[in-house]
Amino acid sequence: MIAVDNLTKSYGPATVVDGVSLQLPQTGITSIIGPNGAGKSTLLSMITRILGADAGTVTVDGVDVFASPGKKVARLLSVLRQDTSMTARITVRELVEFGRFPHSGGRLTPECRAAVDEALAYCDLTELESRPIHELSGGQRQRAFVAMVLAQDTRYVLLDEPLNNLDMAHATGVMRLLRRLAEERGKSIVLVLHDINYASAHSDRIIAMRDGAVVHDGPPESVITPHALHEVYGMEFTVHRIEGDWIAAYYR
Repeated sequence: MIAVDNLTKSYGPATVVDGVSLQLPQTGITSIIGPNGAGKSTLLSMITRILGADAGTVTVDGVDVFASPGKKVARLLSVLRQDTSMTARITVRELVEFGRFPHSGGRLTPECRAAVDEALAYCDLTELESRPIHELSGGQRQRAFVAMVLAQDTRYVLLDEPLNNLDMAHATGVMRLLRRLAEERGKSIVLVLHDINYASAHSDRIIAMRDGAVVHDGPPESVITPHALHEVYGMEFTVHRIEGDWIAAYYR
């Protein structure tokens, strides 16, 4: 379990994350939604200690994230940041091998190579493993980054806007892949999403933030409601149940 206690971050007079306390489960998909500036990505960055906190603590299965060596934390949780642009001309396989760095320090063992092979196969990338990353489509590239964090072999996988710049078909493919990871591999997937309907259709739990605070937290049916969404976004929504999913309309 990831335990977040009173996590706070400010930039000058502006408090971006304001005393957030949460417990994130050991399995399933948890989506964090909210408007721009709500503090979603900042919260995720502090949980993964990409950013330091002004106050509060984060523990992962009892390990203090801020006080522990980076290598130890990297064996407990992996993170895929919003900016995944690569300037180096590397292949898909070389990218996925980066995920083994916490285990091998850059010297791949037979166990590491087996983990890379498995991650490539799981993400349907084996036939593309020799292709340079910059030659892939957006959806293929995102699957390669997911394979990298899968190769890292952590229970907790945190992703910041993994659907950014993907079309509907590729975004759906990525969400289905994450759902498989949660169900078949017992992973805890925590992701920041802007599309509330993808969050509703694929998540076990939705955390809604506004102005640095959590304003709603629960299963999709308790968060994807006209009242809750109005509190989060300040807009009028209609919500329909379609094939068991709660789908929000907000384009008028």
